Amino acid sequence: MPERLTEMLMDTWTPLIILWITVLPSIYMAPMNQSQLLPSGSSTGLKRLNEEQRVLHRSKRGWVWNQMFVLEEFSGPEPILVGRLHTDLDPGSSKIKYILSGDGAGTIFVINDKTGDIHAMKRLDREEKAEYTLTAQAVDRDTNQPLEPPSEFIIKVQDINDNPPEFVEGPYHATVPEMSVVGTFVTKVTATDADDPVYGNSAKLVYSILEGQPYFSIEPHTAIIKTALPNMDREAKEEYFVVIQAKDMGGHMGGLSGTTTVTITLTDVNDNPPKFAQSLYHFSVMEDVALGEPIGRVRANDLDIGENAKSSYDIIEGDGMDIFEITTDAQTQDGIIRVRKPLDFETKKSYTLKVEAANIHIDPRFLSGGPFKDTATVKIVVEDADEPPVFSSPTYLLEVHENAALNSVLGQVTAHDPDVSSSPIRFSIDRHTDLERQFNINAEDGKITLATPLDRETSTWHNITIVATETRNHSQVSRVPVAIKVLDVNDNAPEFASEHEAFLCENGKPGQVIQIVSAVDKDDPKNGHYFLYSLLPEMVNNPNFTIKKNEDNTLSILAKHSGFSRQKQEVYLLPIVISDSGTPPMSSTSTLTIRVCGCSSDGIVQSCNVEAYVLPIGLSMGALIAILACIILLLVIVVLFVTLRRHKNEPLIIKDDEDVRENIIRYDDEGGGEEDTEAFDIATLQNPDGINGFLPRKDIKPDLQFMPRQGLAPVPNGVDVDEFINVRLHEADNDPTAPPYDSIQIYGYEGKGSAAGSLSSLESSTSDSDQNFDYLSEWGPRFKRLGELYSVGESDKET
Repeated sequence: MPERLTEMLMDTWTPLIILWITVLPSIYMAPMNQSQLLPSGSSTGLKRLNEEQRVLHRSKRGWVWNQMFVLEEFSGPEPILVGRLHTDLDPGSSKIKYILSGDGAGTIFVINDKTGDIHAMKRLDREEKAEYTLTAQAVDRDTNQPLEPPSEFIIKVQDINDNPPEFVEGPYHATVPEMSVVGTFVTKVTATDADDPVYGNSAKLVYSILEGQPYFSIEPHTAIIKTALPNMDREAKEEYFVVIQAKDMGGHMGGLSGTTTVTITLTDVNDNPPKFAQSLYHFSVMEDVALGEPIGRVRANDLDIGENAKSSYDIIEGDGMDIFEITTDAQTQDGIIRVRKPLDFETKKSYTLKVEAANIHIDPRFLSGGPFKDTATVKIVVEDADEPPVFSSPTYLLEVHENAALNSVLGQVTAHDPDVSSSPIRFSIDRHTDLERQFNINAEDGKITLATPLDRETSTWHNITIVATETRNHSQVSRVPVAIKVLDVNDNAPEFASEHEAFLCENGKPGQVIQIVSAVDKDDPKNGHYFLYSLLPEMVNNPNFTIKKNEDNTLSILAKHSGFSRQKQEVYLLPIVISDSGTPPMSSTSTLTIRVCGCSSDGIVQSCNVEAYVLPIGLSMGALIAILACIILLLVIVVLFVTLRRHKNEPLIIKDDEDVRENIIRYDDEGGGEEDTEAFDIATLQNPDGINGFLPRKDIKPDLQFMPRQGLAPVPNGVDVDEFINVRLHEADNDPTAPPYDSIQIYGYEGKGSAAGSLSSLESSTSDSDQNFDYLSEWGPRFKRLGELYSVGESDKET
């Protein structure tokens, strides 16, 4: 395109441009005012021009242009001539040199310094730079001195239609409601043209639709897209692809154009009612289905989407409106049918319902099209199931007197199998609710009997659970709670509410109330308790006390006379008979203890002890305490003195825990071996007290005196120990004071000549590995086993 444009311009415009620049400068510059023309050779061109106008005389001068023009995108075999600078100071002798400076001087624009011709050396683009500001000056070629001041001028790049319109924001997406009327606004598009909007029609755009008719239209100058077809249905077609064209040059032939796409989507409106997929639905359900369980789903399809497709379901007719309910599944928009009440195959085997589906959000504009709802029929068949037994009552309440006889019938529970087969029922008691097994039940007829005696005072209520089981199917089990109330009988006698002890003042007056007592009864009569109080028949004429019944069912104890004395009698016992009003009446006798005490003048008890009267008159309580403290101190001193004396004297009989047999004497001497007879003095075995033959005993007291015998003299070391032991044994056997119990005698001697030899490891010349235990088998079965064990141990060590 640029090459073709260049050829056209070269063929058509080049002669005109040369003529325009060289021959007709004044014609081209005619629209410019005088301020755009500067006289050459004047430093103040406009000022001098004004002066010449005032004198109506103008010098003959040449003119230069204030503005020059060059076409953009022009290219040819040679540089294009833009214009010529000339001054009247130039006589044509080539002594004047033209100089050009400013935007693009020397690169884009080059001036002939002799002729003043300005050429464009490069192709120009107005959209890149629309104008250039340059400065021209004439100087003396020899001296380079300026002949006149610099003259500034502008070279403007003239626009040609070389840029097509562009949709910068495209492609576009827009929405419009379905079923909109003609002319409904959809969206607006905008195209831009880089050409000069002022010069010519290069940037004057006109819009049109290339694709998308007859559904949409566009305003040619505003680019507003509108609907062109009424009642466009989203359910028929939801998305439209529209191509928009923008053409410059006012839409005329030869103009450049650009296109964009607009994707228009129809948004949904509620213009379609819900519609059931089928008019009749069939469902079946077991009669033992749990409440709230879904038994089926129905669906009303709606061609709309989103909120416009939401529907609500309701049961409007049918014989099961109170048995079933329908709800909407928010995710799938299905109607879910659920069970509200228990079903019974034996009572009703099928139900018929009429279900309605209606839109929730209705658009009033489309009500004329009909109701936005639909109905369908639902038939539900109830199937028989093996049901557990059914009790005649959900709970049972039985009453029994606490004195009821064992095995007496308390009541009866009944149950039946609701199924058509009607299986027999067996009854039992859940023993987890009757751990003490106080009740029994007849497995056949359900009669509950008493197994152990009852006591209302221990437990008033017993709650047990009766289990009914089908004999044909033991998995079918039902349970029912049975509450047994134990009724009261008058089987407990009244008694005092608490242990009472009354106090009677010595200075009391006749008729004075000594104590008020009350009674309790574990029984619970319907009309409440009413107690009767009386004295024993032999105490009716009691000379000291009398009783009086109070209105609040309590009893007052009164004194008949005054002058009671603790010295005469400290305590009185008053038996009282308490009877209830039950049938038969029960009674008991309780004894009231009345203690005589000393009281102050206002009746406050001070002392109830008799000892206070046996003390000398005038002895205060503080003196009594001091005397008692002294007596205790003396007793403590005597006990300490006796204890010290006993510790100083050794007792004749040694206590068990001091028995000499249990004393351990420790020696830190180590022996020298079996053959060492010099390391230990045998004399230490001799009792020092027995040197003279007399051995005193401290543990027993001898019944007869034993004359001391002449003992043996101490023997030197190396004496025959065998003889020494025999002597000691003889003394012990003939000692009348020797204890009859066994005693332990310890001797530091090991015998010689044993058949087994020495068992000690001291001074052994053989090692463990050299020992032979075979000889132990000759000593008997037990030693044989010991020898085998040692032999095995030695073999293990060698291994």
